[in-house]
Amino acid sequence: MGTFYESRTVFDYSWKQVVQAYWNRYPNPSSSHVLTEDTVSREVRDGKLYSRRLLSKTNPVPRWGERFVNTNSVKIVEDSILDLKKKSLVTFTRNIGFKKIMRVDERVEYLEQKDGTTIAIRTAFISSQVFGFSRAIRAFGVERFKSNCSKASMGFNHVLRNMFPSAHLHAIEAANKVKEIAPTNQQTTTTVAQQASSKAEKIKRASRATYEFVKNQAGKVGQMFSVKN
Repeated sequence: MGTFYESRTVFDYSWKQVVQAYWNRYPNPSSSHVLTEDTVSREVRDGKLYSRRLLSKTNPVPRWGERFVNTNSVKIVEDSILDLKKKSLVTFTRNIGFKKIMRVDERVEYLEQKDGTTIAIRTAFISSQVFGFSRAIRAFGVERFKSNCSKASMGFNHVLRNMFPSAHLHAIEAANKVKEIAPTNQQTTTTVAQQASSKAEKIKRASRATYEFVKNQAGKVGQMFSVKN
């Protein structure tokens, strides 16, 4: 029995840039909990790059969890598959310590979007085998995972900005252009509305003038008939 969690993050960088930064995302200001990282194996099979890395991270636990865990660090195995043809990077991570207490199996897929940005689709399955505490441990695991996702995204964006500063500036400029377009469109709409209102007023004045002309002519015709009679 376990709990699923999913989140999506969009990075304002190309898929190629995100992949390059992925292998260099540590250290960063949001990764103080990552103690070590080591590449265990790397090989190309069927045109895809398969990698396995071992990471060591701190894992602080609440006071109630100290009865189950006697250390603040945990080992993480990270497997990844890089497919250049499909422009897909998929990573799988799992803890190899304290699995009976809480196990977190995470899958992240980085995909290119039509607008040139990159989306990271992150799913996790959190489980526990501690009888009587399983639900509480899973709930704690989900909240911890959410917090870690936020930190990971902040840290990754920091690395991307440092590696590709010009791309970050382009993203800011694009956002500013969008902001500039909105008032212009609003102003154009206002101008069109004013023109329409002015045109309607002219039509009204012309209608009134026509009505007065017809009324006058009708009066003259009436006078002519009254004289003849």
